[in-house]
Formats: sequence, C-alpha cells, structure tokens
Amino acid sequence: MEWTGARYADQPTVEVETWVDAPPERVWPAVVDVEAMPGQSPEVQRVEWLEGGTPAVGARFRGHSAHDALGEWSTVSHVVECEEPRVFAWAVEDPENPTATWRFTLEPADGGTRLRQWVRMGPARSGLSLAIDRMPDKEQKIVFVRLREFEANMTGTVEAIKKRVEGA
Repeated sequence: MEWTGARYADQPTVEVETWVDAPPERVWPAVVDVEAMPGQSPEVQRVEWLEGGTPAVGARFRGHSAHDALGEWSTVSHVVECEEPRVFAWAVEDPENPTATWRFTLEPADGGTRLRQWVRMGPARSGLSLAIDRMPDKEQKIVFVRLREFEANMTGTVEAIKKRVEGA
C-alpha cells in the first residue's frame, strides 16, 4: 500500500491500480458511471446525479454510505476534473475545502489501460474527525485503519471496473 502521512492534518493519501484489457476509451464509461458505485464498493449504498448531472466539471452527485463503526451518512460530491478518457475526480462536500478528494486516472499501457484510483483525506473535517476527537491519542491508528479500509474498498472498485469492462 502506498500511503503518506500518519495524522489527519497531513492529508494522507492511498492509491491502488490494476491493468484493464481494453483501451481507455472503453474503460472511461465504467469509471464515470457513478450510479454503478454501489456494486463496486461495500460502503457505498446509493449514488445519484443532482440536477440531471453528467460527468463534467461542476456537476454534482449525492452518495449514501454505511460503515459498521461510522454509521450511515450522505455527502454531495463536486466533479473537479473530467478529461475524457484520462482523469475523473471529485471533491466531497466543498470543492474548495473538501473532506476528501477522489481521482481515477486512465493511462494507455501494454495494449490496455492502467487504471488507478487515488484518495486524499481532508483537509476539511469528516466523520473520521469525530472518532479522532473521541480518542485523540489513537489518531495515527484510526487514520491508518481507515486508509487500509480505503485501500481494500478501492482495490475492489478497480477490480469491479476491470471485470465489467473486460466482460462486456
């Protein structure tokens, strides 16, 4: 696992990747299909575009999530990068001061696509901040565990996209 930082204020990141046996142009539609996210991640329960949005900078979508320790929540994400078929990224809640930023990158590689998913925590407070507030002496462990969860969920997501595209 690639991750940096041990405290939430460090805005730690994690990134995963896989190789898809298809060109980026065929992988792109699966990456930007945010409404398919619930089938790709165990935390994401439902996602819908707002205002009839489509993948474009400035578009917004609402995600509904659940986690055994963190409960249920929903967030509004703002598309901050959308360069077909290379980069799709969104900021959670406030695009100027997000609780997290998520990004997919697609790169031609070996006759297919190197698909990466990356996330950065913060800088704004999130649900994880509440857990840290309750146990500040365990902040580094809380952040580490959450990064491991992100890594596992993201690995599942890129593998689900790979399977979806290659099976099509």
